[in-house]
Amino acid sequence: MKLLSLLICMVVYLFLIRAMGTTFQRLGESKQVSPVRVKYLSKTANIALFVVFTFIICVVLGLGYSEVSLFLSSVFAVVGVAMFAQWSILSNITASMIIFFGFPYRVGDRIKVTDADFDISGTVEEISLFHVLIRTDAGNIITYPNSLILQKPVIKLEGDNTSFPGKLFAPAPPSERSSLRQQIRSKITR
Repeated sequence: MKLLSLLICMVVYLFLIRAMGTTFQRLGESKQVSPVRVKYLSKTANIALFVVFTFIICVVLGLGYSEVSLFLSSVFAVVGVAMFAQWSILSNITASMIIFFGFPYRVGDRIKVTDADFDISGTVEEISLFHVLIRTDAGNIITYPNSLILQKPVIKLEGDNTSFPGKLFAPAPPSERSSLRQQIRSKITR
């Protein structure tokens, strides 16, 4: 009976791996996503599926829930401590999945990440599991983490636009500041 249950679990596992791979492939083609990104997402989903089915097989083989949960909690404690130091890796992987399903920009699009300190603009070269590569007009490559690109507004150039907008509320030039102050004072004193 255990052998039959184990065989059924293996068949279901193999079926789900193929079904997920095909689904990700179709979704990637429909969204015009590079095959490399589809491959990254498929690998990540396969690892998660493997962990789930390992737990199911342990239960099917008769290992008690307490033994399996003790083992898994020990493994997760060690992995959690190791990943706590590298939490940014997990956030970038999660952001990569969000970008795969909902990012409105594709490879080849001209974008600008709004940043007060740096000019992060150019053409999207690649979107990988951990970062987005942006080629500037000067030919340099900017490696921008996935988790940060989801946190900041991104401007996409459409059609025949060739330049990105400047600051929305640029400060007035020094020559105009005194006249602006006078206008404000006169309206306040009325």
